[in-house]
Amino acid sequence: MEPLAARIRPTTIDDVVGQEHLVGAGKPLRVAVEKKHKFSFILWGPPGTGKTTIARIYARALDAELFELSAVSAGKDDIRKIIIADAHGKDKVLFLDEIHRFNKSQQDFLLPYVENGTLTLIGATTENPSFEVISPLLSRCRVFVLEPLSEEALRKIVDKAYGELTPVKAKPARRSPVAKASRPSGTGMKKDAFDWLLGYSNGDARKALGMLEGAESLYGEVSVDTLTKALESPHLRYDKKGEEHYDTISAFIKSMRASQPDAALYYLARMVEAGEDPLFIARRMVVFASEDVGLAQPTALVVANAVFRACETIGYPECAINLAHGVAYLSQAKKDRSAYNALRAAQADVHEHGNLPVPKKIRNPVTKLMKELDYGKGYEGFQMKPETESYLPDKLKKKKYLK
Repeated sequence: MEPLAARIRPTTIDDVVGQEHLVGAGKPLRVAVEKKHKFSFILWGPPGTGKTTIARIYARALDAELFELSAVSAGKDDIRKIIIADAHGKDKVLFLDEIHRFNKSQQDFLLPYVENGTLTLIGATTENPSFEVISPLLSRCRVFVLEPLSEEALRKIVDKAYGELTPVKAKPARRSPVAKASRPSGTGMKKDAFDWLLGYSNGDARKALGMLEGAESLYGEVSVDTLTKALESPHLRYDKKGEEHYDTISAFIKSMRASQPDAALYYLARMVEAGEDPLFIARRMVVFASEDVGLAQPTALVVANAVFRACETIGYPECAINLAHGVAYLSQAKKDRSAYNALRAAQADVHEHGNLPVPKKIRNPVTKLMKELDYGKGYEGFQMKPETESYLPDKLKKKKYLK
């Protein structure tokens, strides 16, 4: 059987709950669907607010062939397969979830196909596209901002889902006026459980539906007690390809960055207990050692690499101890992001200016002609003291990346 969220997913624009500023009467996405207006756009908003649903409804309205990819795992080869795929004479719509996880090279590769109309792109992101999507691609897309679902919208969704999940229980029974007042209209779920679920989901319908289905499937009923137990179930709460995966690794990294070893070890323990790949965790620690600890404590990279190697050779369960060792060390290490920031600043100049001419003084005069053209002229090899003359290209002479 399909997951609950899939079973109740809206299939028409009229069925969409929430996002009235986009799908209400006369609003842009409703007009686009009704008039079958073809254009590329990006949906920016929190998880569980309807991005995938809207993309599918729009593609269906265009009678287009819909291709769905996640930028977490997809790459250029996946785009190529879509380009050459037989769409049976239909337009091709690409729904690219987590578009912010495509790097610049991947976005550059996608750009011409969006520009020439080979693909109509619908990107979905939880991050600000102004910072995560390259300007040429962003300029060819409209951006629509989705809001967290209101309590009223979530109530409608949960009501419908509960009726789908437990049709017998969802039918209102005869009860006293007092009992009736303690339950929300239209559902058989107890009010305290209903309110708990709404508070927990925080505007995220997918989270609410996952908890609702989990409590029912694990314990046969939905109550505050069963919802709480379901929340504590690592198999329900930790999807190694889903949001919980990214939320936990984000909390893990930020805890180390804030020099809070206790918090970092807690999030490590959650990942270990859920069976997360130890090499995934160790790779993030290797990156962290250079990105966040950096020059303040260069031995951090040595320790992180040693942890990665230990995880490769030992594996679970023992390598969890190596991970804990590394986490405790990295969390307590001094932090310095200057090398990381310098790299990003230099990359920004490379993107803006391209390959600027290298000063002749530091070019390698490997031929007679090069020597005649003053390649290497004035360069005296190893300098005991820093050169006063910048070796940067002329256009960037005054730049300071490492601060």
